[in-house]
Amino acid sequence: MARTKEHPDRFRDLARNRRAFHEFEILERLEAGLVLTGNEVKGLRGRGATMRDAYAQFRDGEAWLVGLHIADWDQPGLVPHDPRRTRKLLLHRSEIESWARQVAEKGLTVVPLRLYFKDGRAKVELGLARGKAAYDKRRAIAERDARREMERAIKAVRRR
Repeated sequence: MARTKEHPDRFRDLARNRRAFHEFEILERLEAGLVLTGNEVKGLRGRGATMRDAYAQFRDGEAWLVGLHIADWDQPGLVPHDPRRTRKLLLHRSEIESWARQVAEKGLTVVPLRLYFKDGRAKVELGLARGKAAYDKRRAIAERDARREMERAIKAVRRR
C-alpha cells in the first residue's frame, strides 16, 4: 500500500499564503522545520493555521517565524498556547547565514508560502522575496486574465 493512502494528510497543505504571491516576487524557496508544542500540532491537524501577516526574521544566528496564527485545540484540561507566539525555524546554519546576509544587504524579506506535514513533522516552505511595485501587480493580474481568456477560447473551439 502506498504511503499516501496510509497517511492522507502527508502532503496536504494546512495553510497557503496566496497573498504572498501577489505582494512579492519569490526569488528562492526553502523547506524548514518548525518547533511546536503538542497542543499546537493538534491545533494544526484540527483547525489549521493562518499565515496572513507572517514573516521570518533572523536573530543571534537563529531563524524565527513571527505572526503565524495556529488555532487552539479545544480539549478541556489542557493549558492553551498563545496562538501568535514566535516559533523557531529549523534550518542549517549555512542557509540561515546566506539568507540573513541577503535580507540585510539587498533589502529582501522572508515570507512563509505554505505549511504542511511531511512524514509526521510540520514543515513550512519559505520564500526569499522582493516586494512588487503597484504596476508589477497590475501587470500580473492582466497576464493572468489574458491567460484565462485564451483557455476559455480554446475550450469553446474544442466544444464545436
